[in-house]
Amino acid sequence: MKIIVPMAGMGKRMRPHTLTVPKPLIPVAGKPIVQRLVEELASISDEPIEEIAYVVGHFGDAVEQRLIAIAEEFGAKGSIHYQEEALGTAHAILCAQSALDGKVIVAFADTLVKAELNLDPSKDGVLWVQQIENPEAFGVVKMDAEGHIVDFVEKPKEFVSDLAMIGIYYFKDGATLKGELQYLIDNNIIKGGEYQLPDALKNMTTKGMKFVPGKVDDWMDCGNKNATVETNQRILGYHKDDADLMNGGLSQENSLIIQPCYIGENVTLRNAIVGPYASIGSHCTIENSIVKNSIIQESSTVKNANIDNSMLGNFVEFNGQVEQLSISDYSTQGK
Repeated sequence: MKIIVPMAGMGKRMRPHTLTVPKPLIPVAGKPIVQRLVEELASISDEPIEEIAYVVGHFGDAVEQRLIAIAEEFGAKGSIHYQEEALGTAHAILCAQSALDGKVIVAFADTLVKAELNLDPSKDGVLWVQQIENPEAFGVVKMDAEGHIVDFVEKPKEFVSDLAMIGIYYFKDGATLKGELQYLIDNNIIKGGEYQLPDALKNMTTKGMKFVPGKVDDWMDCGNKNATVETNQRILGYHKDDADLMNGGLSQENSLIIQPCYIGENVTLRNAIVGPYASIGSHCTIENSIVKNSIIQESSTVKNANIDNSMLGNFVEFNGQVEQLSISDYSTQGK
């Protein structure tokens, strides 16, 4: 099994947090979004994950090495592939064409899921979907009476289906997918200036390939600050009993931790209340403050504050009373 993770987007909706790091490496409950995504995907098959292919912009050597290290944690080869222009989902996947053979999972790294990730070997593929209330805002699938997916409609103006594609796909034969993606490029089949994966899927179903929907129990967005903080809350709830949520070296003075929380290594709490649903990165100091329902990344200091629904980057220094924050790396606010 191979996994392709397209993640070349600039993450504009997550600014300022994506000015220094790509969105999929922002931590949720102490782990990068892309790592939590791969953990969920690794449970799909009894087969080992051979390769995780990341489709990126030019994020720099440090980011690329971290992505490769994540793949190696799963005993897989990590590979880096570049999308030089934002030419759509189909183009992004094809950028990792060397990984398009055999069984392949494609997962876009801006959502996390809790799902029944079971594969039916008799089908050509699985597309995970979520029932939604506003299908006009999403790409949806249309089903036939036998439970097979027969059409793909992007943001339908009239009701077609309320089953939205969430951005995770399994293909029994990656080489077939590669051929259909290349067909779009060779024949310049473009919508909105981009090559779109649903056009390739539609061609495949027209040729008789059988795709079925996968069930999703929870679909969690990481598209902007508020959504990511909410996802952090839900992930902490799912993993509240995990031992790795509480790391060593905690220095706690007249302070209280209200679970569930993630506490990184060598965190210092003085006259502080942390939680519920707070993620505090390693080497942080929280003093004379209340921090709940928030993400604070590594090596940051918060003093004299009451923080809720907030997100702070790495090496932030904040001293003040503001209740909702969105502060990027290496920022200083307050006295």
